[in-house]
Amino acid sequence: QPQLVESGGGLVQPGGSLRLSCATSGFILDLAAIGWFRQAPGKEREGVSCISSTGKTTKFVDSVKGRFTLSRDNAKNTVYLQMNSLKPEDAAVYYCAADRNPFPDYCSVDPRNSRYIYWGQGTPVTVSS
Repeated sequence: QPQLVESGGGLVQPGGSLRLSCATSGFILDLAAIGWFRQAPGKEREGVSCISSTGKTTKFVDSVKGRFTLSRDNAKNTVYLQMNSLKPEDAAVYYCAADRNPFPDYCSVDPRNSRYIYWGQGTPVTVSS
């Protein structure tokens, strides 16, 4: 059974950094595109970033461009979301999701994309002084 487990969330001051991890099991990460999404209280889930199965394609939504980076270590079955210069508006529960049959060098930051079948349970990020 495919599983994704997020970790690394917590409380950080504005301007600080966190690295989120998405540990996967039950499927071959090399063949999957991974997306990161977030949901703040009272708001809809929104896309943050994604990385294609090959790692050649990464996407970031405008609000995090230049501050967040994404990488994957297929040997460790883990995808990392490095978040720098965090702002209060980045506070949310962060989720990763897997598209196990992606188009070549493609990924999506749309949380409504039906290709994202497998989701983690989320890790909370709080940005506050």
